[in-house]
Amino acid sequence: MKKFIIEDDFLGVFPNAKIGVVICHGIDNSIKDKEQYEEMILKAEKEALKYLQNAEFSKNSVIKVWREAFQKFKTKKGARSSIEALLKRVHNGNHIGTINPLVDIYNSISLRYALPCGGEDIDKFVGDIRLTKAVGNEEFIPLGTEENSPPYEGEIVYKDDKGAICRCWNWREAIRTMLTENTTNAFLCIELVDETRVVEFENALKDLAKSVEDNLGGTSKISVLDINNKEIVIE
Repeated sequence: MKKFIIEDDFLGVFPNAKIGVVICHGIDNSIKDKEQYEEMILKAEKEALKYLQNAEFSKNSVIKVWREAFQKFKTKKGARSSIEALLKRVHNGNHIGTINPLVDIYNSISLRYALPCGGEDIDKFVGDIRLTKAVGNEEFIPLGTEENSPPYEGEIVYKDDKGAICRCWNWREAIRTMLTENTTNAFLCIELVDETRVVEFENALKDLAKSVEDNLGGTSKISVLDINNKEIVIE
Protein backbone atom coordinates (compact mmCIF):
# COMPACT_ATOMS: atom_id res chain seq x y z
CA MET A 1 0.00 0.00 0.00
CA LYS A 2 1.74 3.15 -1.23
CA LYS A 3 1.45 6.41 0.67
CA PHE A 4 2.25 10.06 0.04
CA ILE A 5 3.84 11.68 3.08
CA ILE A 6 4.93 15.26 3.74
CA GLU A 7 7.76 14.99 6.23
CA ASP A 8 8.69 17.21 9.16
CA ASP A 9 11.90 18.25 7.36
CA PHE A 10 9.74 19.97 4.76
CA LEU A 11 7.20 21.35 7.25
CA GLY A 12 10.03 22.82 9.32
CA VAL A 13 10.76 25.13 6.37
CA PHE A 14 7.18 25.58 5.13
CA PRO A 15 4.84 25.08 8.12
CA ASN A 16 1.90 26.78 6.39
CA ALA A 17 2.18 25.06 3.00
CA LYS A 18 -0.67 23.03 1.60
CA ILE A 19 -0.24 20.24 -0.94
CA GLY A 20 -3.39 19.36 -2.84
CA VAL A 21 -3.43 15.89 -4.35
CA VAL A 22 -5.72 14.36 -6.96
CA ILE A 23 -5.35 10.57 -7.18
CA CYS A 24 -6.67 9.27 -10.50
CA HIS A 25 -7.37 5.60 -11.16
CA GLY A 26 -8.44 3.83 -14.34
CA ILE A 27 -7.92 6.73 -16.73
CA ASP A 28 -7.32 6.63 -20.48
CA ASN A 29 -4.47 9.04 -21.23
CA SER A 30 -4.06 8.14 -24.89
CA ILE A 31 -4.09 11.06 -27.33
CA LYS A 32 -7.33 11.09 -29.31
CA ASP A 33 -7.95 14.75 -30.12
CA LYS A 34 -4.81 16.88 -30.01
CA GLU A 35 -6.67 19.99 -31.17
CA GLN A 36 -8.97 19.83 -28.13
CA TYR A 37 -5.98 20.15 -25.80
CA GLU A 38 -4.26 22.80 -27.92
CA GLU A 39 -7.42 24.87 -27.59
CA MET A 40 -7.58 24.21 -23.84
CA ILE A 41 -4.02 25.47 -23.36
CA LEU A 42 -4.50 28.52 -25.60
CA LYS A 43 -7.55 29.56 -23.59
CA ALA A 44 -5.62 29.09 -20.33
CA GLU A 45 -2.71 31.17 -21.64
CA LYS A 46 -5.08 34.08 -22.24
CA GLU A 47 -6.58 33.74 -18.75
CA ALA A 48 -3.10 33.67 -17.20
CA LEU A 49 -2.32 37.19 -18.43
CA LYS A 50 -4.47 38.60 -15.61
CA TYR A 51 -1.75 37.53 -13.13
CA LEU A 52 0.92 39.54 -14.98
CA GLN A 53 -0.25 43.11 -14.45
CA ASN A 54 3.15 44.39 -13.32
CA ALA A 55 5.46 45.08 -16.27
CA GLU A 56 8.39 43.84 -14.16
CA PHE A 57 7.78 40.08 -14.34
CA SER A 58 9.33 39.14 -10.98
CA LYS A 59 7.23 41.73 -9.11
CA ASN A 60 3.93 39.98 -9.90
CA SER A 61 2.73 38.40 -6.65
CA VAL A 62 2.25 34.88 -8.06
CA ILE A 63 5.93 34.91 -9.11
CA LYS A 64 7.30 36.76 -6.08
CA VAL A 65 5.85 34.32 -3.55
CA TRP A 66 7.65 31.38 -5.19
CA ARG A 67 10.93 33.28 -5.62
CA GLU A 68 10.82 33.88 -1.86
CA ALA A 69 9.99 30.22 -1.17
CA PHE A 70 12.95 29.03 -3.26
CA GLN A 71 15.28 31.22 -1.19
CA LYS A 72 14.49 29.13 1.90
CA PHE A 73 16.34 26.00 0.74
CA LYS A 74 19.38 25.11 -1.37
CA THR A 75 18.52 25.10 -5.07
CA LYS A 76 20.36 24.55 -8.32
CA LYS A 77 21.44 27.90 -9.78
CA GLY A 78 18.67 29.35 -11.92
CA ALA A 79 16.02 26.91 -10.72
CA ARG A 80 12.54 28.44 -10.72
CA SER A 81 9.11 27.15 -9.79
CA SER A 82 7.11 25.39 -12.48
CA ILE A 83 4.47 28.13 -12.46
CA GLU A 84 7.13 30.79 -13.10
CA ALA A 85 8.43 28.78 -16.07
CA LEU A 86 4.93 28.54 -17.58
CA LEU A 87 4.05 32.18 -16.97
CA LYS A 88 7.42 33.32 -18.34
CA ARG A 89 6.59 31.67 -21.66
CA VAL A 90 3.17 33.32 -21.74
CA HIS A 91 4.73 36.66 -20.77
CA ASN A 92 7.18 36.33 -23.68
CA GLY A 93 4.42 35.39 -26.13
CA ASN A 94 5.57 31.78 -26.54
CA HIS A 95 2.85 29.14 -26.73
CA ILE A 96 2.95 26.04 -24.55
CA GLY A 97 2.76 22.90 -26.64
CA THR A 98 0.73 19.78 -26.00
CA ILE A 99 2.41 16.72 -24.46
CA ASN A 100 -0.31 14.25 -23.48
CA PRO A 101 -3.84 14.80 -22.10
CA LEU A 102 -2.95 14.63 -18.37
CA VAL A 103 -0.02 17.03 -18.72
CA ASP A 104 -2.06 19.36 -20.92
CA ILE A 105 -4.89 19.36 -18.39
CA TYR A 106 -2.67 20.15 -15.40
CA ASN A 107 -0.72 22.79 -17.35
CA SER A 108 -4.04 24.47 -18.21
CA ILE A 109 -5.14 24.43 -14.57
CA SER A 110 -1.73 25.74 -13.52
CA LEU A 111 -2.05 28.69 -15.90
CA ARG A 112 -5.67 29.45 -15.08
CA TYR A 113 -5.01 29.61 -11.34
CA ALA A 114 -1.30 30.61 -11.36
CA LEU A 115 -0.39 27.73 -9.06
CA PRO A 116 2.26 25.04 -9.58
CA CYS A 117 0.77 21.75 -10.77
CA GLY A 118 2.55 18.50 -11.48
CA GLY A 119 1.92 14.84 -12.03
CA GLU A 120 3.52 11.41 -11.88
CA ASP A 121 2.64 7.81 -12.76
CA ILE A 122 1.73 6.02 -9.52
CA ASP A 123 2.61 2.61 -10.94
CA LYS A 124 6.23 3.72 -11.41
CA PHE A 125 6.74 4.70 -7.75
CA VAL A 126 8.98 2.45 -5.69
CA GLY A 127 7.54 2.45 -2.17
CA ASP A 128 6.08 5.59 -0.62
CA ILE A 129 6.50 9.05 -2.13
CA ARG A 130 7.70 11.74 0.26
CA LEU A 131 8.02 15.52 0.13
CA THR A 132 11.12 16.19 2.19
CA LYS A 133 14.71 17.46 2.28
CA ALA A 134 17.16 15.52 0.13
CA VAL A 135 20.05 13.62 1.66
CA GLY A 136 22.04 14.55 -1.46
CA ASN A 137 22.79 11.11 -2.90
CA GLU A 138 19.38 10.34 -4.45
CA GLU A 139 19.40 9.12 -8.02
CA PHE A 140 17.80 11.64 -10.36
CA ILE A 141 17.74 11.43 -14.14
CA PRO A 142 15.82 14.46 -15.48
CA LEU A 143 13.77 14.66 -18.65
CA GLY A 144 15.91 15.13 -21.73
CA THR A 145 19.09 13.46 -20.45
CA GLU A 146 20.48 10.10 -19.36
CA GLU A 147 22.88 11.53 -16.79
CA ASN A 148 22.37 11.18 -13.07
CA SER A 149 22.00 14.62 -11.48
CA PRO A 150 21.42 14.14 -7.73
CA PRO A 151 19.84 16.91 -5.65
CA TYR A 152 21.84 18.96 -3.17
CA GLU A 153 21.77 18.04 0.49
CA GLY A 154 18.88 19.96 2.06
CA GLU A 155 17.13 20.61 -1.26
CA ILE A 156 13.32 20.19 -1.15
CA VAL A 157 12.38 17.17 -3.26
CA TYR A 158 9.68 14.63 -3.93
CA LYS A 159 11.29 11.20 -3.70
CA ASP A 160 10.54 7.50 -3.35
CA ASP A 161 12.70 4.53 -2.32
CA LYS A 162 14.59 4.53 -5.64
CA GLY A 163 15.48 8.20 -5.88
CA ALA A 164 14.29 11.76 -6.41
CA ILE A 165 11.14 12.29 -8.49
CA CYS A 166 11.12 16.09 -8.67
CA ARG A 167 14.01 18.41 -7.80
CA CYS A 168 13.86 21.88 -6.21
CA TRP A 169 10.30 21.16 -5.06
CA ASN A 170 8.56 21.63 -8.44
CA TRP A 171 11.33 22.69 -10.81
CA ARG A 172 12.41 19.60 -12.75
CA GLU A 173 11.01 16.07 -12.84
CA ALA A 174 12.56 12.66 -13.34
CA ILE A 175 11.99 10.68 -16.51
CA ARG A 176 11.37 7.51 -14.47
CA THR A 177 7.93 8.45 -13.14
CA MET A 178 6.71 10.84 -15.82
CA LEU A 179 3.18 10.66 -17.18
CA THR A 180 2.84 8.96 -20.56
CA GLU A 181 0.04 7.92 -22.89
CA ASN A 182 0.15 4.53 -21.14
CA THR A 183 -0.47 5.98 -17.66
CA THR A 184 -3.67 4.63 -16.09
CA ASN A 185 -3.11 5.66 -12.44
CA ALA A 186 -1.83 9.16 -11.74
CA PHE A 187 -0.66 11.28 -8.82
CA LEU A 188 -1.43 14.94 -9.55
CA CYS A 189 -0.63 17.77 -7.15
CA ILE A 190 -1.11 21.50 -6.70
CA GLU A 191 1.11 23.41 -4.27
CA LEU A 192 0.24 26.45 -2.15
CA VAL A 193 2.55 28.73 -0.16
CA ASP A 194 0.40 31.88 -0.29
CA GLU A 195 -2.14 31.61 2.54
CA THR A 196 -4.31 34.34 1.00
CA ARG A 197 -5.17 32.08 -1.96
CA VAL A 198 -6.74 29.06 -0.26
CA VAL A 199 -10.09 29.45 -2.07
CA GLU A 200 -8.39 29.56 -5.48
CA PHE A 201 -6.28 26.56 -4.48
CA GLU A 202 -9.39 24.56 -3.53
CA ASN A 203 -11.18 25.58 -6.74
CA ALA A 204 -8.15 24.57 -8.80
CA LEU A 205 -8.18 21.10 -7.23
CA LYS A 206 -11.88 20.66 -8.00
CA ASP A 207 -11.35 21.84 -11.59
CA LEU A 208 -8.40 19.50 -12.03
CA ALA A 209 -10.29 16.44 -10.75
CA LYS A 210 -13.36 17.25 -12.85
CA SER A 211 -11.37 17.90 -16.01
CA VAL A 212 -9.56 14.55 -15.70
CA GLU A 213 -12.82 12.65 -15.12
CA ASP A 214 -14.66 14.47 -17.92
CA ASN A 215 -11.90 13.92 -20.47
CA LEU A 216 -10.13 10.72 -19.43
CA GLY A 217 -12.70 8.78 -17.41
CA GLY A 218 -11.75 6.77 -14.33
CA THR A 219 -12.09 8.04 -10.78
CA SER A 220 -10.44 11.04 -9.12
CA LYS A 221 -10.12 11.68 -5.38
CA ILE A 222 -9.00 14.99 -3.84
CA SER A 223 -6.96 15.25 -0.63
CA VAL A 224 -5.21 18.20 1.00
CA LEU A 225 -2.08 17.62 3.06
CA ASP A 226 -0.65 20.10 5.54
CA ILE A 227 0.87 20.23 9.00
CA ASN A 228 -2.28 18.67 10.46
CA ASN A 229 -2.70 15.98 7.80
CA LYS A 230 0.68 14.63 6.78
CA GLU A 231 -0.06 11.44 4.84
CA ILE A 232 -2.56 9.68 2.60
CA VAL A 233 -2.83 6.31 0.89
CA ILE A 234 -2.51 6.73 -2.87
CA GLU A 235 -3.45 3.27 -4.16
